[in-house]
Amino acid sequence: MEKILEVKNIEKYYGSKTNLSKAIDNISFEVDKGEFVGIMGASGSGKTTLLNCISTIDKVTAGHIIIHGQDITRLKGNQLNKFRREELGFIFQDFNLLDTLTAYENIALALTIQKVNTREIDRRVKEIAEKLGIREILAKYPYQVSGGQKQRIASARAIITNPKLVLADEPTGALDSKSARQLLENFEYLNQKMKATILMVTHDAFTASYANRILFIKDGKIFNELVKGNDTRKQFFEKIIEVQTLLGGDLNDVI
Repeated sequence: MEKILEVKNIEKYYGSKTNLSKAIDNISFEVDKGEFVGIMGASGSGKTTLLNCISTIDKVTAGHIIIHGQDITRLKGNQLNKFRREELGFIFQDFNLLDTLTAYENIALALTIQKVNTREIDRRVKEIAEKLGIREILAKYPYQVSGGQKQRIASARAIITNPKLVLADEPTGALDSKSARQLLENFEYLNQKMKATILMVTHDAFTASYANRILFIKDGKIFNELVKGNDTRKQFFEKIIEVQTLLGGDLNDVI
């Protein structure tokens, strides 16, 4: 199986020499092509710091992160910007759509930056919009559509460049239950039909149950790992809740 992500003994410290705080403590794991992996943990566990390091938003203090054979901890400046633009897709809790652009233009932006020709952009935007059920709103602006539709626009934007890795940060956090379910079904489609490799941070057990594998982070370390295997989503959800209980987290945060 082709490895898309290799995280090797990474550490992340914040603060000064007199007041150091370790956010990530010697974490290592791998993600194969086509996997849908969730990262869970209580507030302050290090899960968001981990995602920020993998997404190149933050830098590790020690260790290496390799994405599709490229050690991103060695990249700087324009090299890093190019890698982020061409190899990674991002889906954020607050959508990060540009209000002055239509849905079509938001989705097309990354391809425009890459200087893809107009005809090819049009074909790809309409194709992904059709698959995610948003073709009829392509001419609308973000303020004219629902939260669920905004998140599907953001998902289309993330996948349009065929990135090696899609990174999702609390993607259902701003959605109602119906919109969240629709988005997660879209994630399943991206993963199973379009073979997207997805790494998703979430505090929500229902959201996590759509993944194939869950890494639980506690105090900056991997505390446990769950693999869905042949479990139903309901069975997987119940196992996730059990691990959350062991983690000592507040169940109000995960149900």
